[in-house]
Amino acid sequence: MPEDGRYPTPLAAELADDVLDRFLRYVRIDTQSDDKSTTYPSTAKQRDLGELLARELRDLGLEDAAIDEHGYVFATVPGARGPTIGLIAHVDTSPDESGANVQPQVVHYTGGDIQLPGDPRRVLRPSESLMLAEKEGHDIVTSDGTTLLGADDKAGVAEIMTAVAYLARHPEIEHAPIRVGFTVDEEVGRGVEHFDDEAFGAEFAYTFDGTEIGRIDDETFSASEARVRIEGHSVHPGTSKGKMVNSVKLAAALIERLPKDRLSPETTEEREGFVHPHRISGGAAETTITFICRDFDLAQLREHEQLLRDLAAEIEREEPRARLTVEVEDSYRNMKEFLDARPRIVEAADEATRRVGLEPARSAIRGGTDGAVLSARGLLTPNVYTGGQEYHSVLEWVSVQDMAVSAATAVELAKLWAEPPWT
Repeated sequence: MPEDGRYPTPLAAELADDVLDRFLRYVRIDTQSDDKSTTYPSTAKQRDLGELLARELRDLGLEDAAIDEHGYVFATVPGARGPTIGLIAHVDTSPDESGANVQPQVVHYTGGDIQLPGDPRRVLRPSESLMLAEKEGHDIVTSDGTTLLGADDKAGVAEIMTAVAYLARHPEIEHAPIRVGFTVDEEVGRGVEHFDDEAFGAEFAYTFDGTEIGRIDDETFSASEARVRIEGHSVHPGTSKGKMVNSVKLAAALIERLPKDRLSPETTEEREGFVHPHRISGGAAETTITFICRDFDLAQLREHEQLLRDLAAEIEREEPRARLTVEVEDSYRNMKEFLDARPRIVEAADEATRRVGLEPARSAIRGGTDGAVLSARGLLTPNVYTGGQEYHSVLEWVSVQDMAVSAATAVELAKLWAEPPWT
């Protein structure tokens, strides 16, 4: 290990400059998705990065690299032997904060707070972002505080591209065949809606969309979206006494009856699920509340959904002139119930982590990935760390050294699956 301790292996140190260069290039391209859009991808600008990635892959010698009509980028890295493995990341960034005109800064971190230059109110503090305290001596990338950085998931994109470029420069290295896949609209829950698993052609895959290095996500929430539609009765407010049924007030009453000290994102952690009122729209005549329901246990998830049905029925009983309907749509399932059928896929990620000098740990992610949906469809896809932190926030950051370690992990995964007994 180098004396400064930042790079656990020489390979990680070798990849650092390339992964940083790529990351800084990619985050400057606005790829924010739109959860209100009905197009696919939800924003045309996601294709801007996809087209760049396809060109860069072709420049690396991957002749079949192309972007398809849905905005997906696919390419093949031929291999010596072993199963074809997929390496997947998504190009879009969250709608939660602006992704336009990202101005990244690289700070050599020596401890203390990091001031974000675009907004004096925005300060990255190790007391609040606890992983930062462990990164003294690292080079930290942030935005200027007015936008997202885009590490979710352009760190994963840069890491896969860096690994592919390294293997292309070193044809003497034996590795398994690789299928590269960059998806769109993951942040709005539609990332693999048009993903053709069979055409992709991988036996299994890995998403690079995690956070803390060394942690392999083999479990996600199971998730659903519930829409409560409240139909009231609108009358001119000047003549509405005894007549108006205000659906906005009924929506407020329903939300007020949610548990105050449990079952919400702000009151839960670890393996606790929640019912989260995510969006509300409408007027006096009709209002719709959109909830996201999450739990690691499918039976518990169904109980959360039933809570909303019970509350809706309660409101209806109290105000029989109103009509409340609840529609529930499954979003994704906990990947663990599928991954457990072939444990060696995750065990290989553990071994690749050891080969880059880390001790692997399994984790349950309080969220979802493209891999959760793919795993349920049969393309088993655990999630690998990228190093990114504070996702969906203007305080998002990532360590250059951690990105280099993640890129090295992708290389080691490809090499490992060409070796006995993994082949």
